[in-house]
Amino acid sequence: MASFIEPIQLKQSLGDDGILFVRNDSILDTMVKTPLLVASMIIVAALLPIQSSFSSPRDLDLIIYPDGSTHISTEIDIDPFLTDYELNLFGSTIDNLVVVGDNEFLLDTSIMDDSVLIQTFGSSVITIDYDIHDLVSKQGRLWTFSLDSPSNFTLLLPKNSVIVGMINLPINMKIINDQNQLTLSPGKTEIDYLFGNTISIPDPKIETNYFSYAVIVGALIIILIGSVIVFRTKQKNHKLIEDNQTTKKNTTLDLETIFKLKSDLREDDKELVKFIFNNGGEALESELRKKFLQPRTTMWRAVKRLEREGVIEIEKKDLQNLVKLRKNMEYEE
Repeated sequence: MASFIEPIQLKQSLGDDGILFVRNDSILDTMVKTPLLVASMIIVAALLPIQSSFSSPRDLDLIIYPDGSTHISTEIDIDPFLTDYELNLFGSTIDNLVVVGDNEFLLDTSIMDDSVLIQTFGSSVITIDYDIHDLVSKQGRLWTFSLDSPSNFTLLLPKNSVIVGMINLPINMKIINDQNQLTLSPGKTEIDYLFGNTISIPDPKIETNYFSYAVIVGALIIILIGSVIVFRTKQKNHKLIEDNQTTKKNTTLDLETIFKLKSDLREDDKELVKFIFNNGGEALESELRKKFLQPRTTMWRAVKRLEREGVIEIEKKDLQNLVKLRKNMEYEE
């Protein structure tokens, strides 16, 4: 028995001259649709957001202040052909947001909940600084820092803080000005810390005769008390001399000395320094904005410039930035 297989979509026709014509509609449709499909894929790929391809963080640095607020500073490479760049922030309670592009050009921004839309103006590298109040919580004496980071970052804890628990062990740990600085890897990080010294817990297995120790310590105190009085008397004059030297070192420098050490300061920066000096060596950033009638971003940029020059230092006071003249500038030159 002979079997015949007739292709689907196959059409046959016999011409006037007896020649058989065969046409396969499936092949024709494929030849037409394939270029269209490829073109569509190219267009879709071109329309995808290019931030993820071209943008990448260089640095991510965090500083926790004693009141629980956190300062975030990050530097990001972006595509210079982008006109707008949207960046996800680490929360929605944002203060003091400043974005700087190439050549320290201040960029326009629009905050939308937990993200910010940045007008790049052709910048290839942008620097973002802002304060946030969403990363640290407090329960009793225990403070807890939580962050889910997309990249490595450094974290500077407040002075006199003691870590009592954490997940995501640090890559590196060092002390900077009596503060713990941790380098941590991407992913979820949670750190519990207290202010003050750690509390030592005695081992219940060790039996101690506290009365005997009290007697011994009391006897030693009586013996040493006379020696201490004599020693402190001899050291009194020497201590007064050291105190005078320390007071002189910690005294705020006069304007002439400051401008001599920092001769390349801009004129508008010198006016800021004069106002702070005449205001007792410190002033709130809000007072500076009111005095010089400057918007927040412009004043923040000027303050950060003076901080980089080593003229002033910035501290947190009641959720505000306190700008103070440095007292040991001459010893850092």
